Amino acid sequence: MKYVDEYRDPAAARRLAGAIRALVTRPWTIMEICGGQTHSLLRHGIDQMLPEGVTLLHGPGCPVCVTAAEVIDQAIALAATPGVILCSFGDMLRVPGETGSLSAAKARGADVRMVYSPLDAVALARAQPEREVVFLAVGFETTAPASAMAVLAAADAGLRNFSLLVAHVLVPPAIAALLAAPDNQVQGFLAAGHVCTVMGYDEYEPIARRFGVPIVVTGFEPVDLLQGILSCLRQLEAGRAEVENAYGRSVRAGGNAPAQAALRQVFAVVPRVWRGMGEIPASGLDLAPAYARFDARARFRSAVAAPASVGPCISGEILRGRSRPTACPAFGTGCTPEHPLGATMVSSEGACAAYYRYRRAAA
Repeated sequence: MKYVDEYRDPAAARRLAGAIRALVTRPWTIMEICGGQTHSLLRHGIDQMLPEGVTLLHGPGCPVCVTAAEVIDQAIALAATPGVILCSFGDMLRVPGETGSLSAAKARGADVRMVYSPLDAVALARAQPEREVVFLAVGFETTAPASAMAVLAAADAGLRNFSLLVAHVLVPPAIAALLAAPDNQVQGFLAAGHVCTVMGYDEYEPIARRFGVPIVVTGFEPVDLLQGILSCLRQLEAGRAEVENAYGRSVRAGGNAPAQAALRQVFAVVPRVWRGMGEIPASGLDLAPAYARFDARARFRSAVAAPASVGPCISGEILRGRSRPTACPAFGTGCTPEHPLGATMVSSEGACAAYYRYRRAAA
């Protein structure tokens, strides 16, 4: 496929891996922040191509995985409300909260519907004015602009039966929180290329300066990832800590200005609770006052008290890069994609799902 095959070229990948081996003089630890990158690293065996001293940690880059259990419980409660249609992306349906999952709620009779876009939920609200349609708005800066456009479309249409249960999260504050942790081991970051396609990478500059850590914007194909790792290691070996764009075919410094304008118009930056990481300041988006009428929490006054998690799942440690999926006592036995205990096994971008599929016997 034009413009893709060259980034999957085995010869190019081997050359980059050789350059990495020739460059490295000491151990280094790098974290990729995107679940899609985690799957690609494992699927193509890139982690096994690296020198022994180069360690890759998997960060909280799966938006499904980091959505707090409380949000899932709120969505379940809304779905069970008479007259409500709860719309969601398909990968959220099996994510466990503390009171079950949306799939289980649907099996009990709740009106839960999978959509491919929040605009599908707007169309449903327009077609069924007698029902309340709630869209579960999750994801990073990549999906938030579509949620903003849905609100703007609903406002333009004068819809009174459409609302969002907002749980969008922002990547840079999470990176800063990981680096500020007392037990931080990360010395360099691979930034998610799709997020930077929307937001650009200027906002990473203060983080790189503050923590003295190189941040390299990286794509998702094998050659992309190896180039990103090589660029990061070159900085580390030279004692530099800069933001570098290794995904120039898709990312520009300023990002997508119209998408950012829609985010600024519809949303306000707020603290957000991340599953496994707790509350991170200024790491979420919620509806701005001008669009508060589309806030499902305010409209339904739904408050779900989530009990403390119990059981063997260590997804919180995995999301912080402190442990690998294979260290979990339930991995591959009590916890599988068919019977998941945690969000990191449910999601198509989750680290546990990646290890289960590609590296089940890994140490």
